[in-house]
Amino acid sequence: MPVAVGERRGLLRTRGLPTAMVMGAAAFGGWAVLLPVVPLIVSLSGGSDTLAGSVTAVFMAATVATQLGVPRLLRRWGHRWVLAAGCMLLGPPSLLLLLSTEAIPVLAVSAVRGSGFGMLTVASSALVAELVPRQMLGRATGAQGIAVAAAQMVGLPAGLAIMQHWSATPVFVIGALIPALAVVAVTRLPAIDAPADRASRGRIPLAAVLTPWLSIAIVAAAFGGLSSLLPIAISERASLAGVILAVSSGATLFGRYAAGSFSDRLGVGRALIPALTFVCLGLVLFAVAAATAAPVPLLVCAALAFGFGFGAVQNESLVMIFTAAGPTRFGSASAGWNIGFDAGTGFGSLALGAVASAAGYSWVFGVAATAVAVVPAAGMLVGRALRRRSAAG
Repeated sequence: MPVAVGERRGLLRTRGLPTAMVMGAAAFGGWAVLLPVVPLIVSLSGGSDTLAGSVTAVFMAATVATQLGVPRLLRRWGHRWVLAAGCMLLGPPSLLLLLSTEAIPVLAVSAVRGSGFGMLTVASSALVAELVPRQMLGRATGAQGIAVAAAQMVGLPAGLAIMQHWSATPVFVIGALIPALAVVAVTRLPAIDAPADRASRGRIPLAAVLTPWLSIAIVAAAFGGLSSLLPIAISERASLAGVILAVSSGATLFGRYAAGSFSDRLGVGRALIPALTFVCLGLVLFAVAAATAAPVPLLVCAALAFGFGFGAVQNESLVMIFTAAGPTRFGSASAGWNIGFDAGTGFGSLALGAVASAAGYSWVFGVAATAVAVVPAAGMLVGRALRRRSAAG
């Protein structure tokens, strides 16, 4: 559906949307600072690649477990209380890492922080869908994605650089403070009495959401492996790994908004296959770089392709699921999408960590590229079969 010029100009004037973007940037920025640092700390302390990957896996497992209950929390307490609780669980517990970086304490802290992250991811996505009209949904989710990606673009390299030049201590402190400060933005959000899906009793049709859900899950798995293992793969150049992850996050920023604009203008779902193609290209280039001397230009090209595709898949799959769910089930749709994203991230960091231990880092990216090419395609075939069966019935 074409979007009027006045509506395009009014996106950032939508009540609550700029505040939601600030809140998202602060909360996810604190998450990004610690994301590659904690697995690296475990690795430098003598842990295996599988154990290092399990840090992110435990974090995401707690995230997914929490996300299952967030729609109910939103119905009972509203967006602001859930977001504030999420910020406080995500940030301040990282101060406990100042006491110990042994495997068990790190995994315990990761589980607590993951529960806060679960609240934030579901509530923030559902909030954006509640704030904007349908014809602006693609670009609104893209704008929120830009805020999050920009924070990651700063946070990912900053955490690694601070650790390399000083120590992990200031990283843990920063990771605690930034999400806590996001609570200030939460208090400025408009009140939404209760999500619209409180009255919905129907289920979201599986055939309509299977492909976008599998797409975001498998691409997030590739991201989980990349973010957890790239700093270890080139640990002698940790700052370079941070730069590469920052380049990828920057490209994600453009990918999200490009997909959102495309979706609003030309139709939901049309950007998914091109986006997946970019992800595959980036992973193939990472595999080539890992098998050679990893020249910097090749790593940059890989990061650009992967990041742009990753951002586009995020936005397009989210809008596809929101569209299939309808406005009465935004909370449930957000939970489903975020479960796919975070379960994929955790599974990818763990599974690809095992691949790295067994076969090396070039295989990590090769396996990930193959999965990204195959899994969504299988979802499309199954989805078509389900639709045909439903039509025949």
